[in-house]
Amino acid sequence: MPKRFIQRIIPDHEVIRNHKHLQIFGTLLHDPNLWHLNRRSASGAFAVGLFMAFMPVPFQMLLAAAAAIVFRVNLPLSVALVWVTNPITIPPMFYFAYLVGTWVLGTPPADTSGPEQMALLSANTSLWESLHHVWEPLLLGSFICATVSAAVGYLAIRGLWRLRVVNHLKQRRERAATRRHALGPKATRQARHP
Repeated sequence: MPKRFIQRIIPDHEVIRNHKHLQIFGTLLHDPNLWHLNRRSASGAFAVGLFMAFMPVPFQMLLAAAAAIVFRVNLPLSVALVWVTNPITIPPMFYFAYLVGTWVLGTPPADTSGPEQMALLSANTSLWESLHHVWEPLLLGSFICATVSAAVGYLAIRGLWRLRVVNHLKQRRERAATRRHALGPKATRQARHP
C-alpha cells in the first residue's frame, strides 16, 4: 500500500491530539509510535479500525484510539477506519452480522413480515423487548465479522505493503542496471573491481 496514499487519507496529528473526546488519553497521545506510518503500524491500524467498526457499541472512535494506544499502532488511521460504519453502512453491515450470528447459532432469522412479529417492533413494546430477540446473534455475528475483517485487513495491508517494497526494489535494480549498461563495459568492470 503506498505510504503517500495512506498519509493523504488519515487526519492530521494535531487534529487528533487536540480532539476533545481524545483528551482523556492525556500524555499517552505523545508516544511517537502512534504517529509513525510503516508496514507494522498501518496493518495493525487496519486491524484495530476494522474490528471496532463492526462492534455495535457507542464511542467506537474512543475504543479504536484506546486499542491503538495499547497495540502501539497508527492512531489516526485506526480512528479514521472506524468510519467504515456510518449512517449509510450501519444497517446492511449489522444486518449481515445478525445473519451470520443466526447462521452460527442455528436459529432462524426473525421474520418481521408477520403480524405477531411486527407487534414485537411496534410502539407498544420497548426497545429492550425488541432487542431481546436479536442481541445474541447480533453480538456473535458482529464479533465474527469484526475478527474476520480485522484479519483480512491486516493481511491485505501487510501483503500490499510488501508487494510495493518488492516492486520498488525491483525498479531500483533495473534503473541501476540501465545506468551500468549506458556507461558501458568499462564502468561495469570498475564497479566490480574498485
